[in-house]
Amino acid sequence: MKDWIIYSIGFLAQILFSSRLIIQWITSEKQRKVITPKTFWTLSLIASFLLFIYGYLRLDFAIMLGQSLTYFIYIRNLQLQGQWQKFPKIVQYLLFIVPILIVVFYYNNNQIDVELLFQNADIPTWLLVLGIVAQVIFTLRFVYQWIHSERNKESTLPMGFWVLSLIGAGLILTYAIIRKDPVLFVGHLFGLVIYARNAYLIRHTND
Repeated sequence: MKDWIIYSIGFLAQILFSSRLIIQWITSEKQRKVITPKTFWTLSLIASFLLFIYGYLRLDFAIMLGQSLTYFIYIRNLQLQGQWQKFPKIVQYLLFIVPILIVVFYYNNNQIDVELLFQNADIPTWLLVLGIVAQVIFTLRFVYQWIHSERNKESTLPMGFWVLSLIGAGLILTYAIIRKDPVLFVGHLFGLVIYARNAYLIRHTND
């Protein structure tokens, strides 16, 4: 596949990720506290799917791992907000099944690609480890958010979410610079600003 198509998929995913942050940020600024709008999780789900495809096409295991771990947390938050039930049944089934089918196809029909992911000449082992650690930390923010929301029976974005976002994004930004990946660089550079602003809003609200 041509590089411009692969990068277009990646940038589209990052545009959607950035859009969710902009919507969340503007909504929060108006209320002077951190708000989680309903569109946040819908855009997250679509963007996550696209970025997973981008990671696969780039043979980048770190990206694929990060999106695999958060995809169903996005769906769960949509359920907590009562939005998932509004999706047509066929769309719900497709969103659940398609990622699983991709994984099944990937392992059963493209065994050689598994070796390429871990033996990519463009990604030395130490850099792959950095990327995986960065993605795991970045992903833990949603695990933390999910547990917090389940306890409160409400989809919210607590302080711990934004702290983990700042740490994870900083590491991913470092990975992107070394990897020379414009998609990751642009997306996470922009995100750092909003993560810091949301952390400030929460701290200011609690004071």
